[in-house]
Amino acid sequence: MIEEKKISMAVIRRLPRYFRYLSDLIKLDIKRISSKELSERMHITASQIRQDLNCFGGFGQQGYGYNVEYLYDEISKILGTNKRFSCIIVGAGNMGNALANYENFSKRGFDIVGIFDVNKEKIGTMINNIKVMHMDTLPEFVKAQRVDIAMLTVPNNKVNEVATQVTDLGIKGIWNFSPTDLRLGDDIIVENVHLSDSLMVLGYRLKESREGKNQK
Repeated sequence: MIEEKKISMAVIRRLPRYFRYLSDLIKLDIKRISSKELSERMHITASQIRQDLNCFGGFGQQGYGYNVEYLYDEISKILGTNKRFSCIIVGAGNMGNALANYENFSKRGFDIVGIFDVNKEKIGTMINNIKVMHMDTLPEFVKAQRVDIAMLTVPNNKVNEVATQVTDLGIKGIWNFSPTDLRLGDDIIVENVHLSDSLMVLGYRLKESREGKNQK
């Protein structure tokens, strides 16, 4: 059993990447892999891989490497993908539609059970076989059905109000897609997602690449 200790967020944020690469290896019918081989695929050092996995017990054998399926299963347990989480989407716009139609969520243990909005034109419409409901019905819905996570795709000027509303109903996990970073109570887990940040990093890297070529 893993001894309880504080694992850095940097390590935790790398775990889904390990999980994804190991999933690909299983599809390729690769049974075992060394940290060096995994590092070449993931473009991080073998030392970093060993340090990360040692936070959870290691899992490897000297001279053998890692059993791919076993490591995949163990990381799955660490990430909780062997559990089911009930999710709602608040905001049935373009982003809400995209999230509702993303089939990998269910495969990873995240079940979208409700979609909510305040736009009368959207109420009653269907998104991926889920009826869009009015926000006024959310308290009754949460009372009748356990909800673990609220995915917020609402306008920036509404996000704090909506976040307060869903957490007051007892929802403890917030996946926030607004430009504003949410900081809620200590018992609320928030993941702030900024797609434009990633796009700007891509733009920077393209700019640097072009400038580097122009200097040659």
